[in-house]
Amino acid sequence: MRQNIRFVPDNISVSVETGDNILSAAAAAGVYIPASCGGEGVCGKCRVQIEAGEVQSASTANLSEEDCLKGIRLACTSKALSNLVIRIPETVRADGKALKCRPKATSPISAKSLTALVGTWNTAPPIRKILLHLPPPDLDDNISDMQRLMRGIKHALPGHPEPYYDHPELLRELPFLLREAGWQVTVILLHGKRQDEPDTIIAVEASDTTDRLYGLACDIGTTTVCGALIDLNTGEIIAEASGYNAQIVYGADIISRIIYSLRDGGLKALQAKVVATLNTVIEDLCRKVTISPSDISYIMTAGNTVMAHLLLGISPKFIREAPYVPSLSLFPLTKAAALGIMAHPSVRIYLYPCVSSYVGGDIVAGIHACQMHRSKDLSLFIDIGTNGEIVVGNSEWLICAACSAGPAFEGGGIRFGMRASPGAIENCHIHPETLEPMIITIGNTLPKGICGSGLIAVVSELLATGIIDQRGKFSRDLAHPRVRRSGDGWEYVLVWSHDSLTGEDITITEIDLDNLIRAKGALFAGYQTLLASVGLTFSDLDRVILAGNFGAHIDLERAISIGLLPDLDRSRFFYLGNASLLGCRISLTDHRRFQERTEVRELMTNMELSENPDFMDYYIAALFLPHTDMGLFPSAGKAREDLAQQ
Repeated sequence: MRQNIRFVPDNISVSVETGDNILSAAAAAGVYIPASCGGEGVCGKCRVQIEAGEVQSASTANLSEEDCLKGIRLACTSKALSNLVIRIPETVRADGKALKCRPKATSPISAKSLTALVGTWNTAPPIRKILLHLPPPDLDDNISDMQRLMRGIKHALPGHPEPYYDHPELLRELPFLLREAGWQVTVILLHGKRQDEPDTIIAVEASDTTDRLYGLACDIGTTTVCGALIDLNTGEIIAEASGYNAQIVYGADIISRIIYSLRDGGLKALQAKVVATLNTVIEDLCRKVTISPSDISYIMTAGNTVMAHLLLGISPKFIREAPYVPSLSLFPLTKAAALGIMAHPSVRIYLYPCVSSYVGGDIVAGIHACQMHRSKDLSLFIDIGTNGEIVVGNSEWLICAACSAGPAFEGGGIRFGMRASPGAIENCHIHPETLEPMIITIGNTLPKGICGSGLIAVVSELLATGIIDQRGKFSRDLAHPRVRRSGDGWEYVLVWSHDSLTGEDITITEIDLDNLIRAKGALFAGYQTLLASVGLTFSDLDRVILAGNFGAHIDLERAISIGLLPDLDRSRFFYLGNASLLGCRISLTDHRRFQERTEVRELMTNMELSENPDFMDYYIAALFLPHTDMGLFPSAGKAREDLAQQ
């Protein structure tokens, strides 16, 4: 249920879910409230007055009894239970003059009109179960047990080619299973690749198990492995789980893992780690719905090219050496148990095909999900992570590339960077006159670092308030305690030590800013290079599709203001979420949609940006906030003019 919160005196309204945190709601609306402790109620700065409506407050620390009677609450520890009118007290400067903060424009990306992107799909999975009531053998009908099973399947599926099997375990188990089950069994069949090809017998189960048909869709990411358990009788997701890829102990990025795989026993160790992570996810999913891993009848996966190689135990050595060639791009249908994955011994695992060494099956799955290969609209598809994958095109052509954005957007290379987990600063506003920050953390806990979305918010605010210039350098003449010179150069103090979880000041430095500028510059140069290679510009785009978990938390205006995303009409932006997992889910649920995957890969042409002479020119031009060519960012230029006139 949604509630409306109106913040006065600025009369800014925002719609939130019942139980949402008020400080986070204010940040989303662009309403400034002083806040330093991230949501623990420690600093006591985020005092607001509830003029109408009901809230639930977890703490009244730093509030007197008189404050509480007046409706004063701490925004960081309060949740909305109804429609609210909230007054933001004026900040008062030393000279007694009231100081108001101009509300900031924010445009979070919403999952709008996703049906227009992904379309619809039927519940027609690549596997099926059929119930057989077999007549028991006698002296007049004493054909073999396997013949009896095949005859039963033929009667149940008239006109279909006779299925085959490829696992000797079935022969060893079948005689005993049939008799113990009283000749009533359920057969799991995997569809042939084409309609005229025979099905494969995956397993035979005792009694009627047709109501239990489960599949696993899985995105095997460099950092995180995400899984969705799907009831293939209904097509519904019944459980979701994720876990950090345990390979991370051998390197945070794919290049580090390729290097580690070349060590003695390295490839085997990396394979064991990702299999262990996948098994942990499977156990979590099965525990949630009280089923066994052996009940999972098919596994549909996607991952980048290196992750796919490592899962299958194939050396990725030549992926990082020119001319950057993977061992294979079409992956064989493999028995999950042979890899050590917890599943029925004959269950198959399918990996989406890759396009090149650095444009993998996760991107093919994403393009497949959003149907760029079927749309006449010209789209720019972006998946932001350690490697930024980019695809431009429509139903007639698709061109793709990967650019090394570095780990900045996942917290790497940033002094206080961290992954998006509790305590990470995910949003920030800086008052334009006091230069004091409003800090929002994941989980509303004491701050301990900055995640990717928080980094974008902080840099955008530093730029908008003039604390840094377009080169990412701090203003040297600002007489403010938060802007200081340290052993590592100039920095801005986001959180003082007494308000942080770690007990030390949390800062953002010029080195951090330089790493961010390089990362966003590489991505923006990648967009330009792909578009220019086919004679197009940003104005030709009909839509921009953001994929990946990171995109869920990007504030569109801020991402544009620093030059991470092109400055286009905001209605052209769409957020797809974990597109890789979505593609797997669609393919696992609808066999007909699954068959389109080869069309997607065959339509995609890869470009090596490192070999393109224009890329470096575009990259150098993008090493500015937002860009050296302000004509590409008209809204950012207008915002600066408006600020200068205030």
